[in-house]
Parts: sequence; C-alpha cells; structure tokens
Amino acid sequence: MKEFSKNAKSYDSYNIIQKSVASNLVKMFKKRYKSILDLGCGSGAIYNLIDWQIDEFVGVDSSKNMCSLHPKAANIKIYNMDYEKPSLYEEILRGKRFELVCSSSSLQWCKNLEKTVESFSKLSDSCAISIFCDGTFKTIYEISKLDTFLPNYKEVLKIFERFYEISFKREFYKLYFDDNISKFRYIKKSGVSGGERRLGYKDTKNLIENYPLEYLEFEVVYILGEKKSPSV
Repeated sequence: MKEFSKNAKSYDSYNIIQKSVASNLVKMFKKRYKSILDLGCGSGAIYNLIDWQIDEFVGVDSSKNMCSLHPKAANIKIYNMDYEKPSLYEEILRGKRFELVCSSSSLQWCKNLEKTVESFSKLSDSCAISIFCDGTFKTIYEISKLDTFLPNYKEVLKIFERFYEISFKREFYKLYFDDNISKFRYIKKSGVSGGERRLGYKDTKNLIENYPLEYLEFEVVYILGEKKSPSV
C-alpha cells in the first residue's frame, strides 16, 4: 500500500496518482526499447520519463489539448484519435512494428478491451500496461450503491492472457485530504472517475458529508506481456 499524505491544496495538478503510476510502469520496462507505441499518451507522461535515446515514439490520444502539450521532435509522431478505432491499426499503423506497446492509466476507458489488446498485439511482441481497476473509489461506490465502470483485475488479466504470456502486480494507493470537499473535487478533475454525474444533488451532498475515510482509494494492476509462441 502506497500512501500520499501531502496537503491536497499544495498539489500543482490533479494527476499525482497517474504520475506515480507512469513512473512505476517505466521502471518495469524490461529493456531500453528503441521504438514505442503509447496508447493514451496524454501530454507525455511516459515519454518524459524515458531517459535513453529512442528511434521512434508514436503516441495516440483522443484529447486534442493533451496532444498539443506532448513533446515534439523528429522521432515523435502523435495521433489525435481514439485508440479503439479499427482505422488506427488497419490504416495508419498497418504494417508497422514496435518493440513495445505501452499504456498508462488509460485502457480502463476501453469499451472493448479485448478487441483493443488484440489489435495492438499484432504490432508488438511486448507490452507494458497499467490500468485502474474496480478497487478505485471502492468505498464511494459501496456507499452510493452505484456500479463502478472500472474493470475487475481478474477479468483484465484473462484478456491479456489470450494474447500474451504475462506477469503482473497489483498496487493499492491512498491519497489523503484535509476534507471531503477536496476529495470530491479531486475525483472530478483527476480523470480517474467515469466522467458522468450519476448521483442527484441530495445524494451527492450526503456522500460528501458522510464519506468516512480520510483518503481516497486506488487500485492499479501493472501488466508486462510477451507474445505467446505460435502453437505447434
């Protein structure tokens, strides 16, 4: 269990957990890959952590604003599009090969995770992935009696095991705040929530007033995959 106990008001951004997750993921890379495809690249969390010479870095993100903030260089290509679109793999990246496909704190958004993994598994024999799972905001969902949109880690692993030989680890994080208002402000701006307001005003107010913990909960599964050998 990793804990972040700084005063929430001192945070210079709302993605402190995501930054930690990206850093942990890069530290897990098995080697200094020379060509990388980053799905959900955002403003460059993964690229900014790479401290070695890289020949080709391709990033994909659906946010035009995030893509505009990503580092630019001759060896970097950024595509502003949905990485679940078949056209990305069948047209834009068709025939390309990467030493690594990675994604940090993004694939939990997939409408069809299996199809996405199948698509990118054709581009690389190796993957390094971090995904927020349904232990994130667990107490909030229990109190509100809402279903989480986040996947269960066992189901995530089953999907990856269809295309890769995998190793994995689960990490749990606690992010402490001084008050409940700060917690819910963080949820709204962090990009980890489902992005939908599914509670009415009265229920939301009740949840803010009665949330019992001093911290928010996060669950992340880290997955390293190597392509399965063809069946004999």
